Amino acid sequence: MKFKSSILCALVVLCAFNAQALSLGALATKPASFADLVEQHSKAVVNISTETKPRKIAGREVPQNPFENSPFGQFFEDFFGPNGIPQQPNGRPQQSLGSGVIISEEGYVVTNAHVVKGADIIKVRVGEDDEFEAKLVGSDTKNDVALLKIEGDKLPFVSFGDSDKVRVGDWAIAIGNPFGLGGSVSAGIISALGRNIQQGPYDHFLQTDAAINPGNSGGPLFNTDGKVIGINTAILSRTGGSQGIGFAIPSNTVMKIVNQIKEHGRPIRGWLGVRIQKVTPELAEAFGLDKGRGALIAEVTQDSPAEKASLERGDIIMSYQGEEIKEMSDLPRLVAETKIGTEATIVVMREGKEKSIQVKIDELSDENEALEQEIEEGKDHGFGLTLAPLNSQMRKQYKVDKKTDGVVIVGVAPRSEAARAGLRPGDVVLQINQKYVATVRDVQRYLSADKTNLLLIHRKNGNSFVALKKQAED
Repeated sequence: MKFKSSILCALVVLCAFNAQALSLGALATKPASFADLVEQHSKAVVNISTETKPRKIAGREVPQNPFENSPFGQFFEDFFGPNGIPQQPNGRPQQSLGSGVIISEEGYVVTNAHVVKGADIIKVRVGEDDEFEAKLVGSDTKNDVALLKIEGDKLPFVSFGDSDKVRVGDWAIAIGNPFGLGGSVSAGIISALGRNIQQGPYDHFLQTDAAINPGNSGGPLFNTDGKVIGINTAILSRTGGSQGIGFAIPSNTVMKIVNQIKEHGRPIRGWLGVRIQKVTPELAEAFGLDKGRGALIAEVTQDSPAEKASLERGDIIMSYQGEEIKEMSDLPRLVAETKIGTEATIVVMREGKEKSIQVKIDELSDENEALEQEIEEGKDHGFGLTLAPLNSQMRKQYKVDKKTDGVVIVGVAPRSEAARAGLRPGDVVLQINQKYVATVRDVQRYLSADKTNLLLIHRKNGNSFVALKKQAED
């Protein structure tokens, strides 16, 4: 009995020892301090100031908004007024302050595009005493990255890490150089990956709770190895200060853009040539999917790589180059990052069966970029409609003959304007306000939230007109 008790006590002691060792081991992975990292790398984090001469509109001085099309644009308008009319004496140059980081001994500096947008003069302050006038090599407003060049000797610089290896829960250290104060450091963790904050077509941000303070835009986000894993770009906040939700452009994305700007002076993006929409639960059910996933092709651009590869309206792109398309927004980013001339493998769902298609990716031009707009859920002005292209599968699903052309309704939100008007799944929209519709985009273009819309609807028993109007809010 004493022998068994001794064994039991030994096991208890051993378990306690292992638990303590495990606890100490976990603590050992937590840095005691980030001081060495900050001391080594903060010298490469620079302050960026810009000067923009006022522009005249109708004889009045109007400042450029350096944060236009960025999460900080509203802050600028709050200060200068909704129409951009300056709240200061006319003729005074406008200034912007942000951060950046030197990435090579040649003097290349990375910052945000919105920090230097519209600037006539860009100055980079390194440390407390050295100031350089910078040249803008190129910028990418869609990803909010800009590349500058300064001329100097023995410049400090940092190295980039692999952002694809970043995991939720990893340490993150944000260093900035705001307002010329000499540095700002905050630490936290990576709280999410691949965040889409609706700021651009290629959003895929790292999210961190490390405070990204005002003026830290364009500064680096480090891992504990001292490698840059992101460039800080935005925050979500109701106060203008950090509330634990900040976003950084992944380092791998930044380096691709930087290399393209160095080589071509501009970003180079792949082009597929489709307009896509989100696969809602209603659309998923109509197409026979278990859940909403993939990117539904609503239109195929004429003479595009997609048309040449025989992609069709109504195809749902399920994967691209072996990577699953979980959200509609995944596709534009993956296509944009594809090297021009690549024979990309795309798997689509067509009439309930998966089909593999080879597409040769072309370069996205400015003209094509205007056409390559995503069709997003909710652009029916709040009427409560979910729409789909009328392809062969939809015709079979809702028993629509081949002579009927239009857009099919696959979902109607309960208690919505569409439901009150008597619209239902299976209805085919032929006309809106006496204009024929052939695509989902046509419906979005012709519907008006400000007047009564006249819809011509096809049902099994024939065609009929339906009035669709937004009800006044209480």
